[in-house]
Amino acid sequence: MLQNHNNAFNERRRLLIESLRRRGNLSETVLDAMMKVPREKFLDSSFHFRAYEDTALPIDANQTISQPYTVAYMTTLLDVKEGDKILEIGTGSGYQACILALLGAKVFTIERISSLVDKAKKVFHELGLNINTRIGDGTIGWKEHSPYQGIIVTAAAPDVPDSLMEQLALGGKLVVPVGSKSYQSMYLIERKTENDFNKSSTDSFKFVPLIGKEGWKLG
Repeated sequence: MLQNHNNAFNERRRLLIESLRRRGNLSETVLDAMMKVPREKFLDSSFHFRAYEDTALPIDANQTISQPYTVAYMTTLLDVKEGDKILEIGTGSGYQACILALLGAKVFTIERISSLVDKAKKVFHELGLNINTRIGDGTIGWKEHSPYQGIIVTAAAPDVPDSLMEQLALGGKLVVPVGSKSYQSMYLIERKTENDFNKSSTDSFKFVPLIGKEGWKLG
């Protein structure tokens, strides 16, 4: 019975990845990694049947697991190379961190809500992935392990946090949604020299707010 259940999920996952591939602006390497990650494991059982819809879904603590297209898009912008040190701000369900790990990155992920970290760590262990987790304020980064070749922020910032820019390696990339609490533009920031950053922004998205010292205030 379980095997049949898994086969059904595998087929739905394949169809989702095929639909993402048809959009034409996403990395094949990223899509291959997403094909290996069982999204249903990051959702409560009541949402398993919706795991392979291309939509954000609720998880605990009034947070969401991002839309698969958004995950693929942000990860494509990040341009992860094998062995890159990547910082993720907002562990959430842990889905994005797993995809980064499957791309060969050394992943550091921060989440302010401890119950989400506990759940994510169980899934990381179940999938055999070595991902470094921390409970804390992601807006100020994780300085001890910097600099990072890539930083990905999975919540909406009012501005690009200075601390995260400072923790980027030369040549590193920061992907962060910036804007109001209602909608944001996706920013790609590349560190060219110590004090020189290239900034570009692309399509509009909608994320939960980034809470913290260099983000939105709680409440």
